[in-house]
Amino acid sequence: GDMVTLGLLQGVLNTFVIFLSRIIGSVVNNALSRGEERQGYGIGYFATVIVAEIVLGLLATVIVMAFSRWREFRADAGGAALTSRAAMIGALERLREAHEPPLMPDQLRAFGIRSGGGMMRLFMSHPPLEERIAALRAAG
Repeated sequence: GDMVTLGLLQGVLNTFVIFLSRIIGSVVNNALSRGEERQGYGIGYFATVIVAEIVLGLLATVIVMAFSRWREFRADAGGAALTSRAAMIGALERLREAHEPPLMPDQLRAFGIRSGGGMMRLFMSHPPLEERIAALRAAG
């Protein structure tokens, strides 16, 4: 099912990350060693491959997490089809209440610390409960 698809997606993306990193590393290595007779790869190759793997790996993670969030919306719709939309919304609302973080003191709120916002949303494996509830309400 979906877990197999997620595993295959992760494997294919990892393959692309490694493959493209090596290509980028080779291009940089060739650019750095123009006119020199050199055997093997230099430090430029290895440094470039490491940086490219990190950057491309982060991009691959964003893709995998987007698929995971989409899967959660599908699972919610499936749960609503098996029970009822109202029951699924009720279950998600109870989850939200049980896991609601305590209010941050005013002294700390001044620092602008928020969880799950901005770029970090791209790395979330599950959509926020509010979005899941809104999607179920919109579907009916």
